[in-house]
Order: sequence, then C-alpha cells, then structure tokens
Amino acid sequence: MAELRTVVAGAGGRMGKALIAATLAHPELKLVGALDREGADCIGADAGVLAGAAEAGVTVSDDALAVLAQCDALIDFTTPQASLAFSELAAQARIVHVIGTTGLGPEHEQTFRAASRHCRIVKSGNMSLGVNLVAGLVRRAAAALGPEFDIEVLEMHHRHKVDAPSGTALLLGEAAAEGRDIALAENSVRVRDGVTGPRPEGAIGFATLRGGSVVGEHSVIFAGEGEWIEIAHHALDRSIYTRGALKAALWAFDKKPGLYHMADVLGLH
Repeated sequence: MAELRTVVAGAGGRMGKALIAATLAHPELKLVGALDREGADCIGADAGVLAGAAEAGVTVSDDALAVLAQCDALIDFTTPQASLAFSELAAQARIVHVIGTTGLGPEHEQTFRAASRHCRIVKSGNMSLGVNLVAGLVRRAAAALGPEFDIEVLEMHHRHKVDAPSGTALLLGEAAAEGRDIALAENSVRVRDGVTGPRPEGAIGFATLRGGSVVGEHSVIFAGEGEWIEIAHHALDRSIYTRGALKAALWAFDKKPGLYHMADVLGLH
C-alpha cells in the first residue's frame, strides 16, 4: 500500500499537534491536511511548524469538505459536535474516520452507526493498547467476581480536561457493565454528596480527580468482604494515544464499512 493520505482534525489542540508530529514521522502515513474550527488562531499556519516539527507544506484549514476530498483517513480528537459533523463528511468521502473524542454519549451512537454504513469508523474512549487490554481484564473480572464485589472506577487527569468522567473511565465502566451483563446507564453512580445512604448493590461508581499536568491515571477497584482487587493503567505521555490512533487508521483502510473499536484493531474480541 502507498502511504496513507492522512488528515488531522483539531490541529491547534494538544492532541492535534501530537498527531500531526506523529503522522509526519510515520513511514506509512503522509500528512495531506490539517483542520481546525473557523476563526481558530492556527488557521493558515503550517501544520508541521505548529506541531513543533519541520515545515510540512500543509496549511491548517477550516474547509473540511475540500480537505477530506483528498485523503484516505481522518484522525479526530475534537469535540462531540465536531466529530458528529466529521462522521457525516467521512461517509460522503468514503474514508476512514478514527475518533478519539471524549464526552460522547449513547445519544450520539445513531449518527455514527448511520455514517459507518458508508465509511470505516474506529471509535474509542481511549486509543491506548494498554487501556484496551485493561478493559478486557475488567470485563472478565466483573463476570467472574459477581455482584458481591463493589466496583469503583477512579480517574485523574490534568487541570485542563473539560469532560468528566473521562472517556477512558467510561470505557472501563462499560467493560465492567458488560461483564455483569447490565446497562451502565442504569447502574452508574457519578456523584456522591451529603447523606447518600448505603451503596446500591451492583452499582458501578465513578470518582473524578483533576489537577496539575497528569496525563491520565485510571484504576478499577473490585471491593469485597475482606479483600479488594485493583486493575490500573498509568499514562506517562500522550504518545500512547497517537500510536494507537495511527495503528487504527492503517488497520481500517482495507476493511469493509462499519463501526469498529480498538478491541477489533487489537484482535481482543
């Protein structure tokens, strides 16, 4: 296969810059476009220079329709509304759409499924190999231990993160719910304040911490009578997410249209 012609959305953000730099350095990828919202300060800038790399000859644009017409894959770590719009454009262009956006909910799933009839979407709350392996372990542990073990998902991120719980925490909560064969939406506890009463049996709790420059810390605690088990993942830098996203784009290139997840990319199903 020739180099995968790749576009990065959210070029001016932390992940956007990391993805641009990683794409430029990857031997199987060719950066052909970079996108950001209308009015963003980075519009018109050279994408490589913006990412702290050498000049790439690719200008950051806000014209998504024109840019996506010339690519094979779009890598998108932006916002829920932007990702929804990008999925429809990806369907029109029949390209790969890798979505690492957080803050997505069940209400967005229908749009992605509709778009995936015409393009290949790989969507995950976390693109890291390690996190997806942890999710598999959580799923198996939840099934094996049963409801007598309480489940708590604990996460911490840097002070700039705008959504909570994180996409990774929700990914791990979903894995636990799947292991228990229950619906996460009906069994999760997101907030505790005041006199809350006893912990509901079978509930999956979330605790969110924010501060400093923490890239990402996640743990799932199974607390039983007289013992507790912890499965944890520690992210040391954002390169784990960029590597996973680029791997997903390459993996999906020759697949049939559909909605895929990192577990598919890694062969974990």
